[in-house]
Amino acid sequence: MNGLRVVPAWRHGQERLYVCLPDGGNIAWYDRDAARVSLLGEDREAEVLEALGPFLTGPVEVGPPPVPTPAELARLTLHPDDDLAPNRPGEALLVALDRDPGPVRRLRTDPRHRALEAERTVGEALDRMDGLGVRALHSIPLPGGDRVHHLVIGPGGLYAMHAVYARRQRVTVDDPLVALGRREPHPVLRRVRADADRVSYALTAEVRPVLVLVGASHVTVRTPPREVRVLTDGEVERLGDLGGVLKPADVEALHAMARDRNTWARL
Repeated sequence: MNGLRVVPAWRHGQERLYVCLPDGGNIAWYDRDAARVSLLGEDREAEVLEALGPFLTGPVEVGPPPVPTPAELARLTLHPDDDLAPNRPGEALLVALDRDPGPVRRLRTDPRHRALEAERTVGEALDRMDGLGVRALHSIPLPGGDRVHHLVIGPGGLYAMHAVYARRQRVTVDDPLVALGRREPHPVLRRVRADADRVSYALTAEVRPVLVLVGASHVTVRTPPREVRVLTDGEVERLGDLGGVLKPADVEALHAMARDRNTWARL
């Protein structure tokens, strides 16, 4: 034994095996998908390959770490205050509820809690798609106080998603109106399309609007929505099966641009 340890970790939903010194420092890592072992020092190549021996699944390329792409460099230089990637689903609602929880006792549930549940449900589904090469950003603030609930960037293209709480409700879609149960319909689809248009302008790329009805018991579409895709929360992960629009490098470049708060300040 050469004293090296192999420690698994996850990066963008994919496993990476790090080769560590006894003091915990990394000297190499192995990406199975890329079939590559990246070395921080060539003098210990034989020891690294010996430690990784039980984990190698076939021939591998061995060499220094690859040069960072422009998207990776942009991400590394982004100031933490300007990075939207750490935003949790419903981040703006979480902040608002923390600042103003509302009355302790009230006859009706604060609607912000239901809206938060909807965004969390959709966000969790999107985050499970990370291993498919899909990147998701949540609660993107826009000038004027508006925000995009979720932005999805993946092989199937870009999607601006708006989540609506519809637990156990029968939903009727009659473009541009959306009615939950017997409640008065509202022109929700106008907002969904407007969000997608603003995202498209900021990123100079085609963005498709999506309405997600969380927990709906039944959905009736009277007038097919123009351009808008209507999904239930159980159908969100199907977007991960779509491809043929963006290459991985394009996905990463657009994600790096979208996660920068300054991208949206220009709208």
